[in-house]
Amino acid sequence: MSDTPENVLVEHVLDAISDQRLRAGTKLGEQALSDLFSCNRAHVRRALAILAAYHVVDLIPNRGAFVSTPSEDEARDLFQARRAIEVTIIRNVVRRADEADIANLRAHLATEDEIRQQNDRSKAIRASRDFHMLLARIGRNSVLEHYLAELTMRTSLIIGLYGSKSASLCSDDEHVRIVQSVADRDAVTAQEMVDYHLRHIEGEIEFGDEAPKVGPLSMIFPSSRTGR
Repeated sequence: MSDTPENVLVEHVLDAISDQRLRAGTKLGEQALSDLFSCNRAHVRRALAILAAYHVVDLIPNRGAFVSTPSEDEARDLFQARRAIEVTIIRNVVRRADEADIANLRAHLATEDEIRQQNDRSKAIRASRDFHMLLARIGRNSVLEHYLAELTMRTSLIIGLYGSKSASLCSDDEHVRIVQSVADRDAVTAQEMVDYHLRHIEGEIEFGDEAPKVGPLSMIFPSSRTGR
């Protein structure tokens, strides 16, 4: 993605959603974003259109742009779609991963372990998303990778909206067991583990919880003027 003003804004918003700094239902005011990112409102409108195409922003006539608030039914559908796609991805990973890929997966597991020690929920959720996207890249199917990027972003919103703060979202060893299955070239176990892992995440979401309150956009994007 090139460093045009609208693309910089898009990347900041997607990062904030992934980090759970930007919550479902938050209004994305054109003037506020224009001021924060030192760009004109035409750039902001183009960025919001791109985000709407990712299905993470809703453009509501006469009201403006809001971070999407998925319903429970939509959330269930998204997790079902993730399971279908990721079971195929992991089959490709088992077949195509080389030793360097497996080393990268193990290095990511070490990073996840360090993040868990910090007890930072937002970083842990981002690291989990990064793990799944790393698998998609190793699977070497760019179409599946593209679809998974959108699905993981949308499920990050769901976790931010409904996720229990007391839940772990996944047990510490689920990613470890997936990687070991890849290293063992055990496609059956790898697919079973991915399916179990995603069902575990979905099962710890508490639908019906109220969305947490958020502060002004200037608190969410405090350093936006400096760019990426």
